[in-house]
Amino acid sequence: MTGAANAEKITREKAWEFLTKHVTNENLLKHALAVEACMRAYARKYGEDEERWAIAGLLHDVDFEKHPSLDEHPAVGVSWLREAGYPEDIVEAVAGHGDHMQVPRTTQMAKALYAVDEISGFVIAVALVRPSKKVAEVKVSSVKKKMKDKAFARSCDREQMRRSAEELGVPFDEHVELVIQALSGVADILGV
Repeated sequence: MTGAANAEKITREKAWEFLTKHVTNENLLKHALAVEACMRAYARKYGEDEERWAIAGLLHDVDFEKHPSLDEHPAVGVSWLREAGYPEDIVEAVAGHGDHMQVPRTTQMAKALYAVDEISGFVIAVALVRPSKKVAEVKVSSVKKKMKDKAFARSCDREQMRRSAEELGVPFDEHVELVIQALSGVADILGV
């Protein structure tokens, strides 16, 4: 995607093209697809534009492969998105998906992106330790139990997962269930 996005409709196809221009790592692409699915589910829940929310989810880590440090991520990606003409609500949601940027999350889109980023990876990790390795078989209770095990997926911030659901205004159990359902819808693509 080049030039002003206002002149050219932003589509999922163009967002995917933009993402894959910057990201080649298969796991990072799967993470983007997982977050995209969760963002679609929240857009449906709130009666919002699914494609627009999905694009925010798809592109939230566009710079992470090349700029993984907190000094650069997601600031570099935010810059790329602005240069490419992405709408400011998407850019702000991407900027706010990490606490270190200190960007207030003032929209439901931004709050949803913050809420689904960490938990989507955690739910997939829970699925992968199950005998079936199927996300559709993951229960909310299993996710909560694994959250208590500090050695499991230790890089996942449990406090952020809880706090972000609260910030979104969704009970934690309901949030986890929505994420499980959303990920189940793209399980074949994700390999879970």
